[in-house]
Amino acid sequence: MDRAAITALRRSHGYPQFLGAATVARVADEMFAIGVVLLILDRTESPTLAGVTVAAATFPAILSGPVIGAWLDRTGRRSLIYKIDRLLLAAVLLAILAAAGRAPDFVLPLLALITGVTLPVTFTGFTSMIPLMVADAVLPFANAAEAASQNLALIGGPGLAGLLAAVGGPEAALIGEVALTLVALVLILRIPDLNRGASERPERMRVMIARGLRHIAHEPVLRIVSVAGVFNNVSWGLLMIVFPVWAANELGSSSAASGALWAAFAFGSLIGALSLAGLQQGHPPERVAFAAMFASGAGMVTWLLAGSLWVALTLVALTAVLEGPVMASVFSVRQRRTPPGLQAQVMGTLGSVQIAAFSVGTALGGPVVVALGSRTSILVAACTILSAGAIGAAVRATIQDPAVH
Repeated sequence: MDRAAITALRRSHGYPQFLGAATVARVADEMFAIGVVLLILDRTESPTLAGVTVAAATFPAILSGPVIGAWLDRTGRRSLIYKIDRLLLAAVLLAILAAAGRAPDFVLPLLALITGVTLPVTFTGFTSMIPLMVADAVLPFANAAEAASQNLALIGGPGLAGLLAAVGGPEAALIGEVALTLVALVLILRIPDLNRGASERPERMRVMIARGLRHIAHEPVLRIVSVAGVFNNVSWGLLMIVFPVWAANELGSSSAASGALWAAFAFGSLIGALSLAGLQQGHPPERVAFAAMFASGAGMVTWLLAGSLWVALTLVALTAVLEGPVMASVFSVRQRRTPPGLQAQVMGTLGSVQIAAFSVGTALGGPVVVALGSRTSILVAACTILSAGAIGAAVRATIQDPAVH
């Protein structure tokens, strides 16, 4: 990212405060899975309950994403939804802390289900604010910074939760997440003109939701990128289960080394998002996304050569650099191909779809790795991502450039 773009972003009204608040909120969110799993395992010794509880925290987003997005597009009342989201997460964490190992097992997934309702707020609600803050000329760089923010959270959240748990037990990880969640709320409320983007002529919610879903279904480039993104996310979700088995059975390490593999991926993706941000300046963002998917899928094939953890970490990080532009490019496609009055809803809906795709991949990971082994499973994921990029690019080439909104 060049110096002029950084200067322009720093001068954008409210953007520096926005980026800081969004990053802190995401770090807190990424602590959830590690902290909750460790707490449940410590108190109940039930991996099944731990897995169901974490899955329950992502499920409601599939339904709530379009509704929250449409409501934001209609009212612009971001301050209210962010207060609800942060306070709800803090309350649920404290409830899980009190209930784990003491209340009936069904209580924990139920609590996680509650906090999952507002999950799209930090995953995509923040992203929809970017076009309201920065000029079109620096939008690709703002999207790269947004991708970097999410990757920093992927690195920092699990790492911080693990560190707190190692020092003070699993309870410390959840208490730390509560504290960081409330800090994020304070930072969010300091963003100037937080309530922005309200529709000038508000429609009924059901009308807006229907219009947003029709737009997604009928905008060809947006649709192609979204379908390719689903296969991309399913493949990465698959690797959530494959990595521990790969580390233990093929790399001469333990299953815990899967955390290091994900950290290497997040670090490489962060570098790629920032260093390759300029690619969108001269190329349509969907073509950048497809090329990055193809390149990262091809790069994953090299993982089969790894015979040790250190070699695997290096190859994963290098592949992630190639994957880095995907997220920022997808953000740009959604922004450019969506009318201003539907930005939050489209971001929320498609973000929820991507979360669901990752969850599907995670659910498939167990049966796939048992049936095929870790190396063949990696090859399957690589070929799927590579094909998503190649087929997406081929289909895009058949479309005469539709008007960009």
